[in-house]
Amino acid sequence: MPRTLNPALHVVKRDAFVDAALRLMQVQGFQQMSIQDLLDDVGASRGAFYHYFDSKQELLGAMVDRIADQALAAVKPVVDDAGVPAVAKFERFFGGIAQYKSARKALMLEFIKIWRSDDNLIVREKVRHTVVDRVAPILAKIIRQGIAEKVFSVDSPEETATILMTLLTGFQDGATDLFLARQANTISYAQAERTLRSFARAFERILGAPAESIGIVDEKTLREWFG
Repeated sequence: MPRTLNPALHVVKRDAFVDAALRLMQVQGFQQMSIQDLLDDVGASRGAFYHYFDSKQELLGAMVDRIADQALAAVKPVVDDAGVPAVAKFERFFGGIAQYKSARKALMLEFIKIWRSDDNLIVREKVRHTVVDRVAPILAKIIRQGIAEKVFSVDSPEETATILMTLLTGFQDGATDLFLARQANTISYAQAERTLRSFARAFERILGAPAESIGIVDEKTLREWFG
């Protein structure tokens, strides 16, 4: 008789591997963390790991998904609050994501180390598409509100959200480059600040918003990562 799968139990066991991987990654790094380390932490067999993940790279994708889930959950209340104006929602959305990352700086730094490795190229592109698919509808919702409030001027909220997500992926890559350059002391804080704030100005132009009306990068976050 074929074995039936308990979906809830499947998720719980899969999540246990992701939780353990996130813990171990902060202690010894993702590259140094072996599958055996993970099995020892979870108390599972190698066969159990490969039941849920085809490879360590697939596990990495699941780890990034977990981070995205938590970050989006943290900003969901403000996105859903009808009493918050659209411009403030944009600022609080990006500010909330930044706060989430700053509170887990050690983990984020470890992701920076491994994210650009050629070994993780396929996972990185899959994650990019997943993030775009998840975040674009949230941005479109805020844009629709901004149109109704007459602070944004665009033809299509959905298409504009997709364009903004394309800009955002470049923003993330650019911010990583700037962070690494700042760590190497090859650029100044002022240079990093000027570059990152230029992304906010690009956001405003795409949304048809007044100049310097949207602050997607606040001073505290800039100092935390680039000061």
